[in-house]
Amino acid sequence: MELVLLTATGVGGATVIGALIGFVFKKMSHRFSDITLSFAAGVMLAAAVLGLIIPSLEYGGKYGIVITVAGIFAGALCLNLIDKIVPHLHKMIGPDIESHGSSSLDKVLLFVTAIAIHNLPEGIAAGVGFGSGDTSQALLIAGGIALQNIPEGMVIIAPMLASGVSSVKTFIIAALTGLVEVAGTFIGYFAVSISTAVLPFALAFAGGTMLYVISDEMIPETHAHGSERGATYALLVGFCVMLISDVLLG
Repeated sequence: MELVLLTATGVGGATVIGALIGFVFKKMSHRFSDITLSFAAGVMLAAAVLGLIIPSLEYGGKYGIVITVAGIFAGALCLNLIDKIVPHLHKMIGPDIESHGSSSLDKVLLFVTAIAIHNLPEGIAAGVGFGSGDTSQALLIAGGIALQNIPEGMVIIAPMLASGVSSVKTFIIAALTGLVEVAGTFIGYFAVSISTAVLPFALAFAGGTMLYVISDEMIPETHAHGSERGATYALLVGFCVMLISDVLLG
């Protein structure tokens, strides 16, 4: 339980670290933002496949493939429904948000709310990983999510400052988006701890939510500003970093 608590704090704290970096680098080029986000997408992709989807197949037994496929689509559909309520992050994320935020504080706060809501299933994914009892895979998932949270925390800062929000309030709001992920971690952990029967589906569900975010939010954003080649290689680097980590931890 202590390891889960430390990991939850680390996953949420990564957003805070990103926010602090955002204060230092208030002006980020599209190229830098796209490559950083692509690296994070590669990390998340590896974490989803290696740490969630493959274990789901293994724990599912005879009907593992059916449970895993159902879980993946259930997770994707869940985020699809969330996207009906909150804005698509790939339409708002990155340097251009400053031009939107400077004209409307409400739009910026909506963007931050969208990040917070999308952080919940990521936290659940980290928690579900620990519920499986495989500490190395759980740390792999949590590490991947934490790395993804750093650039996410970075892009929150500039638009809020540009909209007139004070530095203190900006930092507090960024930290709150990380706390959502902490809560999600405990939700996922206790959900699978109560009943191991739901573990295969829960793992696949968490993997599906991560695949949805990567495909629907992160990749479109990183390929929208002329840095497609660099973004593609950055994703491959992120994937391979997690692949090597998985081998070393295994």
